Amino acid sequence: MRDEDRAFELERQLAARDKTIAVLTERLEDQPWRGSPSLPVLEQNLALERVVVEKTEVIEAQRAKLAAALADLQRTQAQLLHTQKLEAIGQLASGIAHEINTPVQYVTDNTVFLGKAMARLQEALAAYRSVFEAAQTGALAPELLREADAALKRSQLGYLLEQVPRAIAQSLEGLERVTHIVRAMKEFSHPSAGKKELVDLHEAIATTSTIARNEWKYVADLETDFAPDMPLVPCLRDQLNQVFLNLIVNAAHAIAEAIEQGKPAKGVITVRTRHIGDRAEISVSDTGTGIPEQVKDRIFEPFFTTKPVGRGTGQGLTIAYSVVVEKHSGTIDFESEVGQGTTFRIVLPLHPEDAEGRPG
Repeated sequence: MRDEDRAFELERQLAARDKTIAVLTERLEDQPWRGSPSLPVLEQNLALERVVVEKTEVIEAQRAKLAAALADLQRTQAQLLHTQKLEAIGQLASGIAHEINTPVQYVTDNTVFLGKAMARLQEALAAYRSVFEAAQTGALAPELLREADAALKRSQLGYLLEQVPRAIAQSLEGLERVTHIVRAMKEFSHPSAGKKELVDLHEAIATTSTIARNEWKYVADLETDFAPDMPLVPCLRDQLNQVFLNLIVNAAHAIAEAIEQGKPAKGVITVRTRHIGDRAEISVSDTGTGIPEQVKDRIFEPFFTTKPVGRGTGQGLTIAYSVVVEKHSGTIDFESEVGQGTTFRIVLPLHPEDAEGRPG
């Protein structure tokens, strides 16, 4: 039984016990207390009252036990989600480090180049300063002009004037890339504190694809097809980011497996959004291996995975199901064809009252 099903069952049991107490109390209140009751009636009512008290004590004890179990289960769910997020970031850490290292490396290289260029320019400027000072005193010797001309040639001024602006532009681009990655990591990891907020889905998807870039860039191109009329969506930002991450990484792995099996060239991951009435639809499609028919019914089961040992925990799609269905009152399903690829489709309500879901 999934954790969310256990939580639902505990909530159902608590409601049933509350109803039992109400029924017993109602039976007690319906007894003939008007006037002076006869002794048998009085004894019967006293006996019934004792039963109600005893049953209430038992049920309250059971209620407290169930409430504690439910609270513990909800804490476990929250810890599982947090652990899975940290695990995902841990698995992506080397890729993120590589994504940061590449622009940092050419910023470093360009900075070294600019340092050398500055030294050459300083040498040429010093030589021409000597010429200028000599000209002011009327003591400009031919040897001084030859030295200044030689310093100018050594500086390769024409080359520097061409390359220095390029180096500065590349460095700024690299620093912007690092800033973008760090900002994406911050937004991805920022906790929602269990409170829904209005979120730009397109920004969330872009952030997540940046975090996962090293997973897909070698095996696929990631394309987006965003609805221009998509409004802000009430959701738990960090948990929905986790869902997008799981789906994009799964798509990349499916395409990598297809390439290993002989599929030519890179694949394509396509993320689409659609605004349909009072719903937002997000789909993640890949051109990977597809899902075999015999395991389709198990895709959302905890710990079930078709990935090799060490590559998949079997929790990604389980958590995606819990977040979408239980936390956002949405739906998640998929279509897949072996050898052609898979499309996962998420539908979320746009109105806060429809997106409440069960407590997180």
